Amino acid sequence: MNAPPPPGWYPDQADPRYVRWWDGRQWTPQVQPARPPQQAPAAPQGDASPIEMALGGTGNAESVQKQVQQRAGVGGQVAGGGGTLFSEPVLVVNQQAKLIEVANEYAIYDQHGRQLGSVLQTGQGVVQKALRVLTKLDSMMTVKLEIRDAAGQPVLLLTRPATLWKSTVHVQRPDGSAVGDIRMENVWGKARFSFEVGGQRIGGIHAENLRAWDLRLLDHADAEIGRITKTWQGLAKAAFTTADNYVVQIHRPLADPLLSMVLASALTVDTTLSQYQS
Repeated sequence: MNAPPPPGWYPDQADPRYVRWWDGRQWTPQVQPARPPQQAPAAPQGDASPIEMALGGTGNAESVQKQVQQRAGVGGQVAGGGGTLFSEPVLVVNQQAKLIEVANEYAIYDQHGRQLGSVLQTGQGVVQKALRVLTKLDSMMTVKLEIRDAAGQPVLLLTRPATLWKSTVHVQRPDGSAVGDIRMENVWGKARFSFEVGGQRIGGIHAENLRAWDLRLLDHADAEIGRITKTWQGLAKAAFTTADNYVVQIHRPLADPLLSMVLASALTVDTTLSQYQS
């Protein structure tokens, strides 16, 4: 059986005056007027460019499945899942690989490689972007992230205020109402975070090693409800970028607000620990 064609713009079967985006697995709703090859439209916003793909970028279903099954050790396919960020038992969070990175940007996939959402850094000023390119001082400034669903609509807002010490990430709904806080409990040793809602601890994150590559997600009684595994990003990406990839496995259905805190957890770990690790 022949492999499917790579992602790209191809003649629309319904109207040859247009080209339609093929994402490597299926046709998408994105169409544009047909143009000569040298003027072919760019990839849709959020898709990896050829350079990013060469660096081990996101968007490849086979790569996502390898992260889940081989690197995170999730055997086979985990049953269940409703096809949304809040209903899948396995989520793959891949930071977009760029040669020059001025903002955090992630894609979120299910265990099969279907993109369920994305994460974008917002609210950056010119100074913060310059500090990111030239130094690491931007990691000590306020970071704001939006978790968006497959339609590009915000579902959660994350804010990590500027700090030189233990970080706290505020988790909010799109309307600005509070969900809770993810607080860093220690700076040295194995990383630990707590999920706090209304001043009460409802769970947390405990790292199993100093580099925080394997972390346990816990409920209020410290029973394991899931795991976060940092997966190797590939030789080219490791050599030229600082992009990180994570697999989040949720062992059982969770109710809010714990579910939202778990969804935000992999992004919290990556955003927070970049402040303390090289």
